[in-house]
Amino acid sequence: MSTSTDELTDRQGGSGGQERRSARGRLRSSLTPPPRTRATATGRPGARRRLLGAGAAVAGVAVLALLPLLDLRLPGVLPTATYQPGALQLMALCLLMGAAALTYHLLIGVAGLLSFGHALYVGAGSYLLGILLERTGLGLVPAMLVTLVAVVVLANVTGAVALRVSGIPFAMVTLAFAQAGSVLVRRNPGGSTGGEEGLSLNTDQVPAVLVGVSNTRNLYWLALAVLIVVFAVVSWIQNSRAGHLAEAVRENEDRVRVLGLRPYLAKLLIFVVAGTLAGCVGMVHLLLQSGAVPRTVSADLTISLLVMVVLGGVGSRWGAVLGGVLYTLLDQRLTVLAQSESLQALPAVLRVPLSEPLFLLGSLFVLVVLFLPGGLAGSVRRLSARTGRRRPRRDPAEVLGQAG
Repeated sequence: MSTSTDELTDRQGGSGGQERRSARGRLRSSLTPPPRTRATATGRPGARRRLLGAGAAVAGVAVLALLPLLDLRLPGVLPTATYQPGALQLMALCLLMGAAALTYHLLIGVAGLLSFGHALYVGAGSYLLGILLERTGLGLVPAMLVTLVAVVVLANVTGAVALRVSGIPFAMVTLAFAQAGSVLVRRNPGGSTGGEEGLSLNTDQVPAVLVGVSNTRNLYWLALAVLIVVFAVVSWIQNSRAGHLAEAVRENEDRVRVLGLRPYLAKLLIFVVAGTLAGCVGMVHLLLQSGAVPRTVSADLTISLLVMVVLGGVGSRWGAVLGGVLYTLLDQRLTVLAQSESLQALPAVLRVPLSEPLFLLGSLFVLVVLFLPGGLAGSVRRLSARTGRRRPRRDPAEVLGQAG
């Protein structure tokens, strides 16, 4: 371990070797997954587990892709059959919120950054794309590329400032940025954001296959593609050296500094990637909802993302996706339940709490925190531990040491 530490120090902190390496080489090195040890790379249990996991993931994606072509009905869960626009709209929104929760997992689950302003990047992607389509003659793809660049710059600037502090001050700085963005949207500068009423999508520059109720199926597949891409990028980043460094910073930042590494750069990389992916989710959200509303920039959305991650299990990619899907589904269906005639016929002692979706979601959140520590993913891990299939967690600092 000491030898590896010295080598890492020479690479990352030493003046001689580091100065000779180009910035491009350092970035490639930081994003390359560390080599696996012989036991985990060739062990039969590990290979079988990875094979089963990959097979389950492919089967799950295939089922999700085929849902718009099937006539499946889930009363109480989906409003219509799975091939009809009502259910497709709801399922697409669930997938997008799962992707958004996955980007927040990158912050809090990997780097331990409690941000209260993550909605700023979702809203930036949504509003900037809407304004470009409305005010310029750009097509959808060029407008999305320009929006992507703008979101990357925004995440870099805000992240570089916010990461100068940590803990509660970091959370407050990110909240301040999000509040500034929310105020800017509500002020409706130059009539560009629509103020409290929101911004409607100008469909003149949008391909016809993504416009109209009859094309909701295409939007659903687009949302599924976004979720897959976000999951792949988050997995890549988390398994890279930068991801392991961010995890080591989350566990013990002082220890990382002693190793001669730079916690700030690792956290900034995670922050920018999470913000950029959130901006991509916001762009597709604009297409799916045919507009943008101020809530996409508000702290309410960030808190909702935090609840999604906690419900699914902090530190788990699959947990974040499941938490996002479950939260969105409950939020939408409980809202419909609150307006139903059958609920109005109940006694006040039942009607009042059941007609408040946020009250029910809050109660569910409290129950999960109290009785399911680790969320849904934590429950699965405990079940695996009882059957002796749990894989021991490796220390991120040791992984970095072995990578050296």
